[in-house]
Amino acid sequence: MMPLTEQTPETRHQGPSPSASSDVALSSLAGRSLGADGLSIPHPRPLQIALLTGGGDKPYALGMAAALTSEGISIDFIGSDDLSTPELLTNRRVNFLNLRGDQNPNARPARKMARVLAYYWRLVGYSAGAKPKIFHILWNNKFQLFDCTLLMLYYKLLRKRIVFTVHNVNAGKRDSNDSWLNRLSLKVQYNLSDHLFVHTDGMKREMISEFHIPENKVSVIPFGVNNTVPNTGSRADAKRRLDVSSGDKVMLFFGNIAPYKGLEYLIAAFSALLKKDRSYRLLIVGRPKGPQSYWNEIRRTIVKGNIGDRVIEKIEYVPDEETELYFKAADALVLPYAHVFQSGVLFLGYNFGLPAIAADVASLKNEIIEGKTGLVFRAQDPSDLANKIDEYFKSELFSNLENTRFQIKQYANDRYSWSKVTEITTAVYSNLLSSR
Repeated sequence: MMPLTEQTPETRHQGPSPSASSDVALSSLAGRSLGADGLSIPHPRPLQIALLTGGGDKPYALGMAAALTSEGISIDFIGSDDLSTPELLTNRRVNFLNLRGDQNPNARPARKMARVLAYYWRLVGYSAGAKPKIFHILWNNKFQLFDCTLLMLYYKLLRKRIVFTVHNVNAGKRDSNDSWLNRLSLKVQYNLSDHLFVHTDGMKREMISEFHIPENKVSVIPFGVNNTVPNTGSRADAKRRLDVSSGDKVMLFFGNIAPYKGLEYLIAAFSALLKKDRSYRLLIVGRPKGPQSYWNEIRRTIVKGNIGDRVIEKIEYVPDEETELYFKAADALVLPYAHVFQSGVLFLGYNFGLPAIAADVASLKNEIIEGKTGLVFRAQDPSDLANKIDEYFKSELFSNLENTRFQIKQYANDRYSWSKVTEITTAVYSNLLSSR
């Protein structure tokens, strides 16, 4: 197989680019001291930002923190118990502020409400006295409407420069529960932000066309390959632990189980394949998100189709330390999405070198190099998905899987490296500080 780097386009972004003036702004906005001649001489002071994580998405938050601090940037990291890790607590450039605390999903409703309100109280108090001039929001919190409007206005009254990484331009539209109030609140947040990051050109076009955001206010950055989960065990050991035969053709569906993920199309394709070949196995790993009825219907389909003996279900949140088990045991990652712009699961799979069979939807197809990192099928078409799965297991991608995995990991570490994320991000920071 040819090196994947020969096939990859350069990462594209529009917006501020690094320059000498950017370097000055990043290292300075500085303190001053007196020289021998009595003149005031500037000396560099490290840039400090506040990273508002929303208390979740551990891989992305940790990756961003590590990338920024490696460039000498100091961070007030607004986190939770879930993000209280040695990587952060031992990093001298990170001021870890556990404002969110416990996020146990099994807590009683009254307890959940009390801890969310306590978190907002702490966040408001922190913001009032925070030294960082830049607030970089990775995710909103629990009350989306409040976060998009009143909380943003509060940050602006405090004269903070707001940078927002938009992972989903309009999640309501994706989840089929959009409303005029949702769109209005998003428009307010996007307009109040000083700069916006998105992960694909398609997301940028949507931001401009649907929310009328100026083009120079939006930059496209790579997602940042997930390199925070353990990657220690062997494929053979992972298959043994899951009681998967070495002769099984193992596919993985991983992540939240929600209607936009299109799991029903994979189940239909899987059922058709089993009629011809019982060596196929399917791992379904994740927890339902949204209507419980969606997963209940999927489960009934599995039972009625008499395919349960070929399906391994792990229907719950999987912690980072267990993630590698499923990506190591699988031979292919399947992304049967009906609606999506980008997928963190794809980049997690790339971190393990796992080829992907992905739906031809929005920008997702652009992250697949056909025949090199995976295959693409027509979205919401179980028949085409079944054909692509059959094609994959007959291809060199699968027959030479060890080399395929090695090539994909090299490709991902180059194209989706955190160094590229940091290059674009720090350029934006410096431009915002210079504009003050």
